Amino acid sequence: MSRTLRTLGALAAAALLASLAPGAPAEASPGGNGLREVLFVGNNWEGTADVLASTGDLAKVGRINIVPDKEERLREIYLNPVKLGFFLGIRATAGEGHDQFVDDLYTTPDGSAVVASRPSFADVVSVDLRTGRINWRFPVAGYRADHMAVSPDGTRVAVSASTANTVHVLDIATGRQTGSFTTGDKPHENTFTGGGRYLWNSSIGEVTTALDAPWLDWTKGDRKITVVDTQTFRTVKVIDMRERLDAFGRRDLSDAVRPVSFSPDESKLYFQVSFFNGFLEYDVATDRITRLKTLPENPATSKDRTTWVNDSRHHGMSMSPDGTKLCIAGTMDDYATVVDRATLAEGPLVSADKPYWATVDGDGSACVISESGSDRVTAIDFATGTKRVSVPVGDHPQRIRIGHVPEGWTGPANG
Repeated sequence: MSRTLRTLGALAAAALLASLAPGAPAEASPGGNGLREVLFVGNNWEGTADVLASTGDLAKVGRINIVPDKEERLREIYLNPVKLGFFLGIRATAGEGHDQFVDDLYTTPDGSAVVASRPSFADVVSVDLRTGRINWRFPVAGYRADHMAVSPDGTRVAVSASTANTVHVLDIATGRQTGSFTTGDKPHENTFTGGGRYLWNSSIGEVTTALDAPWLDWTKGDRKITVVDTQTFRTVKVIDMRERLDAFGRRDLSDAVRPVSFSPDESKLYFQVSFFNGFLEYDVATDRITRLKTLPENPATSKDRTTWVNDSRHHGMSMSPDGTKLCIAGTMDDYATVVDRATLAEGPLVSADKPYWATVDGDGSACVISESGSDRVTAIDFATGTKRVSVPVGDHPQRIRIGHVPEGWTGPANG
């Protein structure tokens, strides 16, 4: 190939990558009047969601059962040896000895229901917020459901079917599948960009094996970012972070992309990887890693990588709405910290018990983390990097999402 053709090819690739991130997605509409903005906290091991005020003191608003059909689902599983094997496998590995009943969750635009992925039941359900009953249920391909994402207009929800290497995209109101696509091994995080035109999925490979030494990283499987067009569900770009990490001079780092955050203009992607106490910056237009931030290690953290939860060292990040600050959950190091995006300087290390996720509160002034080790959620001020408030929730909180409920709602009518 001539140098001219190679140059044209590189320019075309850069143009494509730039087109994947034309601007920040719009916020999903709350669906009209009569709704209250809240935080939904998924209590994974308990199978409930605590609903909190979205700002201020994070006061408890109500609670909803995400597994009202638990007995029916368990009966199905125990009658099917294959399903039972996977169910028990999830309990013994990713669940750390517990069943995983609620991973991710979003409310419908009209605030009438909460839609949740349930790993141990390998499904997605819509639960009516007024009655507590299930509106619809979608069994995913394979035997485990994982992270989700909601489209900017709130009408579609994407869910990773982690054992089937598939992402399903569902109509959030009906549960009807509108499309699906294949991914790398063990699809994980999903992110809509371009106002909902594209969907990015990162696959993290095998995270439950004990083959965690750096030289055994190749055993973890096919890990990549798959970007699809959400109208056709055709793949428009595959990003192999192994190649980008090697080019950046970090062959030692895993290429399993974990939680991510885009800059407001979607020109930069910030991402965590397995086993690493820190994060990296990726420039979308030039298709290369541009910066790396290593965060402090907790001297009390075990050096035995097989003891780190699902290959995580740090798991959870969010960005302030103005794009100036990143909030990082240092899961195995038992802290969270706010990082200045321009300088990558970290703020105070806020002590936290196995923080597993980070999101932004309702007015955008604070980061909210889930402390899965102590069953609490904690708000950290973006401006000062200090703790504002910490409140108790249910057993093993993980995902936290902004949602909406009817005004005056305190829980389903049936309790």
